[in-house]
Amino acid sequence: MTNGLLPEGLRDRLPPHAEAADKLVRQVIDTIHAHGYARVQPPLIEFEEELAGRLKGTHKSDLFRMVDPVSQRSLAARPDITAQIGRIATTRLDGAARPLRLGYGGPVLKLRSTQLRPEREMCQAGAELIGSDSVAAAREVIQLALSSLVATGARDVTLDLTLPDLVETLAVSALPLPAAKVDAVRARLDAKDAGGLAALGAEAYLPLLAAAGRLPEALGHLRTINLGADVETRLTAIESIAAAIDPAVRITFDPTERHGFEYQTWLGFSLFCAGVSGEVGRGGSYTIVHADCREEAAIGFSLYLDPLVDAGLGQTEVRRIFLPLATDPEVAAQLRATGWVTVAALAATDDAHALGCTHRLEANEPIELAAGARAA
Repeated sequence: MTNGLLPEGLRDRLPPHAEAADKLVRQVIDTIHAHGYARVQPPLIEFEEELAGRLKGTHKSDLFRMVDPVSQRSLAARPDITAQIGRIATTRLDGAARPLRLGYGGPVLKLRSTQLRPEREMCQAGAELIGSDSVAAAREVIQLALSSLVATGARDVTLDLTLPDLVETLAVSALPLPAAKVDAVRARLDAKDAGGLAALGAEAYLPLLAAAGRLPEALGHLRTINLGADVETRLTAIESIAAAIDPAVRITFDPTERHGFEYQTWLGFSLFCAGVSGEVGRGGSYTIVHADCREEAAIGFSLYLDPLVDAGLGQTEVRRIFLPLATDPEVAAQLRATGWVTVAALAATDDAHALGCTHRLEANEPIELAAGARAA
């Protein structure tokens, strides 16, 4: 007899959390669909070479590998769906009109968990806009990300914006750096390490450490530093995007945040909400590569729904009615048509309370069960 143990980082979702997870996925997908994003469903497992070739940043180290007994080739489970959307956009939908709007939702599997996220299997849902990373495209995608998150019932939402390639941009002209120092300076800024910057001889970058916080104040601080026309253009774009966002959303700005945005280009963002530790979503602009080595701009976002489920989102009160033996099937069908969940007795000993019912059918009428009895 087995003991029911599962591998580390994997778990069973039981009622009501399984239903809540499905509901949240549907809410996000419906929101995305309503904005013109067509859903695609890439497979959970692909050839490792193809998948790894499209993954960037830390995702490459997250590959859960195995050997295909049919082809004898190495396979890998996806740790992220975004790369698969890029593959679809540059192969099967290469000839589709741009901008191409695609949505998705499904499980991802990571090789290792983290202290903040002990799960290795997670549910990811989101959308990608292929063919543009303009200010208009960024505005659309960020608003869609916020709408999708709010649709799950999340409250007190925070949007944190960043400029992932800021150091590379500044190093070219405004704040010159030797190419060999760019990665080190970027890492020190990401770690908010003032001493490390000074040790690298990059004192000119120290003022950037203070330019993090609420968006208006952060932008004001940045504009006291001569960062050049290219960066000013981006700051103006950030202001334009922020102006279109619901005032109820708290907007923060950390221009040097880099961790997790290794493959993003001019814009990155993270999403947070009350009751959940850590981010619940992220996105930004990036490029995808076609078979002919042509690069195409894109921008998108992903939401991670497991922490939302764990926080109690997606759970709703369900009216479960117990149907005694010999209940008329037409009566039962009518109850289901009006939103009831019916639980039919299979034996005279079946108990409505034990089966989690909120009501019992008596004389073809729903009779509410006492709350105390249901809990018992």
